[in-house]
Amino acid sequence: MYQQITIIGNVGKDPELRYTPSGAGVCSFSVAVNKNITDKNTHEKQKKTTWFRVSAWRQLAEVCSQYVHKGMLVLVVGELDVRTYTGNDGQTQVSIEITARDVKFLSSKGERSGSGEDYGGGYSGSDEPEDIPF
Repeated sequence: MYQQITIIGNVGKDPELRYTPSGAGVCSFSVAVNKNITDKNTHEKQKKTTWFRVSAWRQLAEVCSQYVHKGMLVLVVGELDVRTYTGNDGQTQVSIEITARDVKFLSSKGERSGSGEDYGGGYSGSDEPEDIPF
């Protein structure tokens, strides 16, 4: 079996790079995907934002930690995992996580949000994560 998700959105904050005990790099960052919707009753336009947590591994992690920055428009291709947990308020929360196989930079690091121009940068990681610590 195989599943894949592709998202395009803006990075929420600068990525964090850390290493597993075996030395494998993992870079984590969040991506906001916005969707414009129209309320059926009021016909008002609204923006719906879905947040994804992204983890890139090994060489892809190194590249992402160097080039990905807050506000940047990115395309992420990877495997989806949905996790539930209990928040500080006792309510059940949902975390949407993607293990990235490919990250394409759609805006340069100086741009705060995508202008639609293709920066042409990106990296495809071919290594599958083998020692994910969760």
